Amino acid sequence: MRAPIGDFDDARPAPDCLGLLTAPVADAVRAWEGDVPAEQLLYVDTDPAIADTAVFVEHHGADLLGTSANCVVVAGKRGGESTLAACLVLSRTRVDVNGAVRRQLGARKASFASMETATGETGMEYGGITPIGLPAGWPLLVDSAVVDTEWVLIGSGRRRGKLIVPGKVFAGLPGAVVLDGLGTA
Repeated sequence: MRAPIGDFDDARPAPDCLGLLTAPVADAVRAWEGDVPAEQLLYVDTDPAIADTAVFVEHHGADLLGTSANCVVVAGKRGGESTLAACLVLSRTRVDVNGAVRRQLGARKASFASMETATGETGMEYGGITPIGLPAGWPLLVDSAVVDTEWVLIGSGRRRGKLIVPGKVFAGLPGAVVLDGLGTA
């Protein structure tokens, strides 16, 4: 099947590709209960050597500049307490860590989590972290522009492979909070 965005000739339903996903992502797809059928979550194989956005877009289509999203792990701190959360913004924007994230988490200070924390806590590879399959109880902060995008390219939990998902899916994921202005130019 041809993918709805980008230049991918072989898009397959994610439930048919569970062996290509990390365990937490495969488990989430297997247990999927969203408003959109799991078969609409599409997997495309990609080369991790061209994962850098500029090279990736050159190879797989310029339309991906407006339809790709990045998922990053942040840590909010208040007193001695630390809260981990994930943030999803369109790739042409940056996460407003010191404003929107800090306020939403009720934190005094917020910062990007270290690579070791992000990968260790999610069970996903750095550069492939995705909002599908995050640890239970984590807040997922989603920029409203992502939800308003018809199809969104996100990580698959690994550096190899991506998921193409209807944007409206993200508002219904566990712990999701949709925010205006989470992604800034």
